[in-house]
Amino acid sequence: MKHILILHTGGTISMSTDQSTGVVKPSSEHPLNEYSYMFDKEVRLTEEDILQLPSPHMTPEHMLIVKKRIDAAIRSKEIDGVVITHGTDTLEETAYFLDLTVESVIPIVLTGAMRPTNEIGSDGVRNLQSAVWTAMSDNAAEKGVLVVMNEEIHAARYVTKTHTTNVATFRTPTFGPIGIVSKKEVMFFQKLIKTEYFPIEQVTKTVPLLTAYAGMSGAFLEALAQTGIDGVVIEALGAGNLPPATLNGIQLLLDQNIPIVLTSRAFNGIAQDIYDYEGGGKQLKNAGVIFAPGLSGPKARLKLLIILEKSSNHDYISEVFEIT
Repeated sequence: MKHILILHTGGTISMSTDQSTGVVKPSSEHPLNEYSYMFDKEVRLTEEDILQLPSPHMTPEHMLIVKKRIDAAIRSKEIDGVVITHGTDTLEETAYFLDLTVESVIPIVLTGAMRPTNEIGSDGVRNLQSAVWTAMSDNAAEKGVLVVMNEEIHAARYVTKTHTTNVATFRTPTFGPIGIVSKKEVMFFQKLIKTEYFPIEQVTKTVPLLTAYAGMSGAFLEALAQTGIDGVVIEALGAGNLPPATLNGIQLLLDQNIPIVLTSRAFNGIAQDIYDYEGGGKQLKNAGVIFAPGLSGPKARLKLLIILEKSSNHDYISEVFEIT
């Protein structure tokens, strides 16, 4: 019998709707506890309320708490898989943080819900069931951290929330899901070519995230250069371009050896140094800006935050981002 550790961190999957006001709020007792009977005869479950946070309250420091608990569970050699329930707003960020910082051959699966447990059509119970089935699957091991929602299995590296309320919100742009859950069967159709591991014990760096827009000036970048930041991530226009008015701010940061990582604000595709004009990706890369192909801005920020705990060397950071 498989032994699965379930770590509850909060979010809509742990909340209910107040019938008198219609607002969604945390429950006094985790509402999913009553559904453990679904697995009693086929798996041993250990459940812990490790955090109780709406996902907008989640920070890298909280993510580190979850990472260390998973590390301890793996060292115990008593756990065959881990499921983390999480609010959906930042679920993809916690998933990717764990994907980068947990060294594991056992399945690690995150799930959540778009509807509280006492609403018609609530998806929390089904998502939890699918996540546990995935964590029980031997085929789910060594595929990096997984996100299971709406009977789809996604790689933490690329999955993102695409709709504010729809239960089919989690998608993997460009690449698609790596598997599905059909009834009780867990099926995989692809996997990541490479996984990464960065052992960290703390998160101490400051890395802001900016989104480029038409007419953007360099004022924000110039101001950031005075704040003691450790790095910055910019969601650029198109394939990886910036308005020319930002270039003085870009150069000011580079002159201070502050790494700048560039992604695209576009929903699909990857950031590349294609265009050779003022502010174009080719000139930005030649100046020393680092490209993060395939990563969203929030995930590139987390990766830079983690990498900087090891080194601020430009060549090292650039090499690490090349394999995204």
